[in-house]
Amino acid sequence: MSIGSTFGRLYRGETTTDFVGRRKTWFAVSLVIILLGVVSVGLRGLNLGIDFKGGTYWEATFSGAAPSTATISTAVTNAGLTDPTIFVLGGKTIHVEANTNSFTGSQLQTVVNKVVAALEKITHTKNVTTNSIGPTWGSQVTGRALWALLAFFFAVVIYISFRFEPKMALAAFIAMIHDLLVTVGVYSIFNLQVTPDTVIAILTILGYSLYDTVVVFDRVRDNTHGILKGGNLTYSEMVNLSMNQTLARSINTSLVAILPVLSVLLVGAEILGATTLQNYGLALFVGLLSGAYSSIFIASPILAWLKEREPRFKDLAIRLGKQTDRVSYSPSQAAALIGSEGVTARSSVKGGAVTPRGRKQKRR
Repeated sequence: MSIGSTFGRLYRGETTTDFVGRRKTWFAVSLVIILLGVVSVGLRGLNLGIDFKGGTYWEATFSGAAPSTATISTAVTNAGLTDPTIFVLGGKTIHVEANTNSFTGSQLQTVVNKVVAALEKITHTKNVTTNSIGPTWGSQVTGRALWALLAFFFAVVIYISFRFEPKMALAAFIAMIHDLLVTVGVYSIFNLQVTPDTVIAILTILGYSLYDTVVVFDRVRDNTHGILKGGNLTYSEMVNLSMNQTLARSINTSLVAILPVLSVLLVGAEILGATTLQNYGLALFVGLLSGAYSSIFIASPILAWLKEREPRFKDLAIRLGKQTDRVSYSPSQAAALIGSEGVTARSSVKGGAVTPRGRKQKRR
């Protein structure tokens, strides 16, 4: 089968991917990534920016060839810093930050002046800016970030519970926790710095992931009132149908969201040297990939697993499992089971095609 025909079937809604049946594979992939992240956080923690832990940062602009990171590190370490974090942004700006919370007022001022002098010597310029953030303010920022995250989760669970149903809210909540754990794990594994921009980006990607999940759940709800009432499909099969129907939209939405973020990282952070764009873009990129994965491979399979344990859907699965002449429907075929008014019509299957038996059927 050619690539063109595969994409054609995807955008015509003719795919029959078994998302629910392969849920153990999807869950295993996520579990491995999350466990690696948890181990990394436990062993090395997170690389928190000075906005969270307090400290001092220096920025110096220069013209000409950029000094190496090793040269900068040696200069500021000799000036009194311990384990500094160094970025060279856009080939024209040096950003140095370090934990200076252990210094007293006079000691801090001495170290700040020495680092300024070292950077001026390296960059051959007097354009060095500095700023210090206390540990108390950093802890307040951390607390507020956690409260913002908890408030977001609470609002989402309440909204989906009323908009759809509690089990859909639980599935969406698990998917968002998945995205959060994956993003935090990736940041720890690759020692990426966590800043307030990262927290804002995480809230953004959780909202994006929720949007994509709600799109699928909305189709699941419509099909529950339509196809599922006819008793021709199990709940898991109906979820598969809904996901195949919205798969093209999910892929398009993910691509449209990820491509601009790549532009932010490549142009804004690397070329223009914008630190804020770099921190924000990295979190967005990691989170959007995780969100796209969870909305397709995590949320809906979890919903199907929860709903299949309800007595009515369990009985339906047992009854349909005893039928030996069942046919697997593509989304376009299964959609034909819904009448024009959204009421399921009885149907017969001939050669894998669905033939509705509705009001317009000719008498024999």
